[in-house]
Amino acid sequence: MADKARPRTASRVAAVQALFQAEQADGNVEAVIDEFVRHRLGTLPGAGGFEDGRIPDAQVPLFARIVRVATREQESLDGILANALSADWPLERLEPVLRSLLRAGAAELSMPDGPPARVVINEYLDVAHGFFDGDEPRMANGVLDRLARLLRPREFPEVATV
Repeated sequence: MADKARPRTASRVAAVQALFQAEQADGNVEAVIDEFVRHRLGTLPGAGGFEDGRIPDAQVPLFARIVRVATREQESLDGILANALSADWPLERLEPVLRSLLRAGAAELSMPDGPPARVVINEYLDVAHGFFDGDEPRMANGVLDRLARLLRPREFPEVATV
């Protein structure tokens, strides 16, 4: 991450990691959230930052909300994501971290009281660049842009009239 703390971005990084962990372990999401809150989020004496697997600046309420919405609404969000992806790239074929990132972004875009869609897209684009060096950030950007236009058409007036 950058020199300046970005708590909301850190919360999104943690959410992607937690969704990945929950999917890989096929575990209880509340247990994963609890593990992150107790062992991975915030600063502990003698504990390091990102390089030590910690996310010191994450905001727990935002992190937990993203993870809970993504999990609770996973079936409907996965359907929306599947429609936003090309037929050549079904959701199941995506790399698991990218799938988790798209689910987190979709969850946040589905929150009517969340930040503006363009902010959400830019945040997850930054998160994607932290995880990937290839074309994945571009793909995430395109998919999240399609979702944002679908889920929040009022924020994209050029499409709202169609």
